[in-house]
Amino acid sequence: MNRWSQLFIPTLREAPTDAEVASHKLLLRAGYIRQLGAGLYSYLFLGNRAINKIITIVREEMDTIGQEFYLPALNPREVWEESGRWTGMGQNMFRLKDRKGAELCLAMTHEEVMTTIARSELRSYKQLPQIWYQIQTKFRDEPRPKSGLLRVRQFLMKDAYSFDIDEAGLDESYAKHDRVYRRIFTRCGLEFVAVEADSGAMGGTGSQEFMVYTEAGEDLIASSASGYAANVEKATSKLAALEELAATGNGAPELVHTPGQRTIDEVGALLGVLPCYQMKTMAYVVEHPDSDEKQVKTVGKTRPVVAFLRGDHQINETKLAAICGGELRPMQAEEIAAVFGAPAGYLGPIGLTAAPHPKKPGTLVLLDAALEGRTNLIAGANKEEYHLRNVTPMRDFKPTLVADVRSVNEGEPDPVGGEPLRIGKAVEIGHIFKLGYKYSKSMGASVLNRDGKETTPIMGSYGIGIERILTAAIEQSAGQFAARGQADAYALPPTIAPYQVVVTVTNVREAELLAAGENLAQQLSSARIDVLLDDRDERAGVKFKDAELIGVPFRIAIGKKLAEGKVEVLNRLTNVTEDVSVDGVVAHLAAAIAGSSSVENA
Repeated sequence: MNRWSQLFIPTLREAPTDAEVASHKLLLRAGYIRQLGAGLYSYLFLGNRAINKIITIVREEMDTIGQEFYLPALNPREVWEESGRWTGMGQNMFRLKDRKGAELCLAMTHEEVMTTIARSELRSYKQLPQIWYQIQTKFRDEPRPKSGLLRVRQFLMKDAYSFDIDEAGLDESYAKHDRVYRRIFTRCGLEFVAVEADSGAMGGTGSQEFMVYTEAGEDLIASSASGYAANVEKATSKLAALEELAATGNGAPELVHTPGQRTIDEVGALLGVLPCYQMKTMAYVVEHPDSDEKQVKTVGKTRPVVAFLRGDHQINETKLAAICGGELRPMQAEEIAAVFGAPAGYLGPIGLTAAPHPKKPGTLVLLDAALEGRTNLIAGANKEEYHLRNVTPMRDFKPTLVADVRSVNEGEPDPVGGEPLRIGKAVEIGHIFKLGYKYSKSMGASVLNRDGKETTPIMGSYGIGIERILTAAIEQSAGQFAARGQADAYALPPTIAPYQVVVTVTNVREAELLAAGENLAQQLSSARIDVLLDDRDERAGVKFKDAELIGVPFRIAIGKKLAEGKVEVLNRLTNVTEDVSVDGVVAHLAAAIAGSSSVENA
């Protein structure tokens, strides 16, 4: 049992003007955190208490499948050069030199360090599988720190790494983490969705994000009633068949004069066709990383990339970049002229020379999968002030490959059950990756297999943002409170709240009330319920507001009803107030806490 009168809980009546999202405002007002600098926060008593509860849950669940390590946050340049990420991480990585001039970095993640341990210590398939994890501070030179703890430069992460002898082993390690993550987030009281995701800078063959829907999120998620869910960077959909335009003339591509008409809307208005019957041309240059020597030797450090898609669709640059294997930038005017022989606004596929294979030199030409099988489309003619009718992919031009490179739209049918897609903002709280051989191969890790031959172990990587669980829980709750008309209010799940219940003595000057409050708080503590006794000499209204502000899910008020042998119990999660007998309040609260732990998730 803790007494409020003896604690440092600096609550604020108003949020600082620079606090934007709900979690940022409430964490500051509740005295959980204070800002030291851009993207740098101090965790005060309540904030640290909640964080430690989250860490305990994460550790308990991770210990069922893995072994906890603790690695240096300060890493030498050499290990990151071995993986190729010293350059690849760019300005996101904090870099420094020691007094002898040796270059180091503050680690954003620990694939490299874990792999150095594996290559030094693992010798045989008999030592596999291994799952190693840590809970440690990470650093990122975030260019735009904002939204409180959602976008910071120093943060806590649980990062885990698996080493297996083959892909079947990796699948099992990946599945173990999926199950553990679902238990962790459920125990933390989060309503989450698991979505197919892009692997990004981590590399690998597959990944899954765990997301919480909130308007404070910066990721967009597509999901449906069929159970389909994916980050928009990976999401797909089924499109309804369209009745094609009738061919004109002899059905061959036909020039049409379109003076000054460059955009999809302008050409459509001139020719009387909807955007879905037009072909949009997107022109890029891909820059391959220097570390990818095989790709660089094959196709060059840069190459033109052209994507064709429906006029009413938008390019998904993440999907396109994943196919190209490098960083994209728009073509400049002189580059467009060199590739197409025409100015922007009149670009099209006919006459464009496509590389015969993605790994062969030449322009990488992609046809979006939504255009496969389409006929008689309108496209640029690669001739100033002209477009073409009757353009039919695969007949009139052959791309390097056909692939899904578009972004899905709200309401399109999902690919599982055909239900309409909902697209909404979400916060990522966890991410699991099948890394494959990216790090173990580049860093020379190997073990002897059953036949006594050296083989490279296959890896997985699995992260959880500790602070993001706290912020997501606040955002989730604040949204629920707002929906029932209570703005700027929230209540944390009992498992991660700094305290599960506040016992509020409405008037500490009345000895009987204070004694009853102290006795009840002691009983709750003995029942292993985390209790805070508000024994301050303040007005009852001030105490009630403070109890709400710090997000404690249950409040027991010791007041006038004590004369009847009752206390007032407020369940802030359900917004229900009940009068409960003093003798039965401990059992009542224990049951309420247990009942609040059930959360359904996708």
